[in-house]
Amino acid sequence: MKLVTGIINPLKLDEVFASLFIINVQNICVIEVKGYGQQKGLTEHYRGALYEVNFIPKVKFEFTVSDDELPVVIEAIKTSASTGHIGDGKIFVYDI
Repeated sequence: MKLVTGIINPLKLDEVFASLFIINVQNICVIEVKGYGQQKGLTEHYRGALYEVNFIPKVKFEFTVSDDELPVVIEAIKTSASTGHIGDGKIFVYDI
């Protein structure tokens, strides 16, 4: 058994869950998190003022799968969460 943990853009959550539902992955835990990677935050203008957002909102999900299902699950997450930009997310796999 493997524990799969993913951190992705919140806008891609529905697409990732749809692709996991197709391959029959169930019992998924979702947590809203904040952080940054290579982006190192964002700088935005709001009503003429400059704001620096150090932590970007992300979504973390966890679930378990059998060893033989893992390659299909990883590929489904990668294809559905990818936007082609920095900050698409990370996938971690742990032995249970």
